[in-house]
Amino acid sequence: MKQKPEQRMRIWAMLCHFSALLAWILLFSLIFIGIPLYLPINILVPLIVWRFNKAKSPWIDFQGKESLNFQITLTFYILFVVIISLLLMLIIFGIAIVTHSSGKEVKIVLDALVFMWLSLTLSMLAFQLALVSFASAKAYKGEHYRYPWTIRFLR
Repeated sequence: MKQKPEQRMRIWAMLCHFSALLAWILLFSLIFIGIPLYLPINILVPLIVWRFNKAKSPWIDFQGKESLNFQITLTFYILFVVIISLLLMLIIFGIAIVTHSSGKEVKIVLDALVFMWLSLTLSMLAFQLALVSFASAKAYKGEHYRYPWTIRFLR
């Protein structure tokens, strides 16, 4: 049986994953107090944790890369959803202009689109919360975990 990394290394490996969630808390806190900030903070914080600790242990290096790969992939998925949503809105406005639709009809369709977008966004955040929490627990226990549906940018 393979030996677990020592506790200090497992804690840093866990923080590589968990720091993405801490980054979201920081982002929402800054927005709540009125500081607009758009950075891929879910990538930036784990990147900092990984970069400063990856030389300490191959375990931290592996877990940090896994966390970053997942966060980068998730960011691409979110950008894809945003781009598709914007294209759908443009198409809806185009159809409304061509067919001389009333504002009420356009509002109903846009409200449905906003509802779907919010539902999908909240689902992705819940998905991230669940997977990152699970990966953090696995990293702390010294067990390997690979995120599903993740593009491996860092090998």
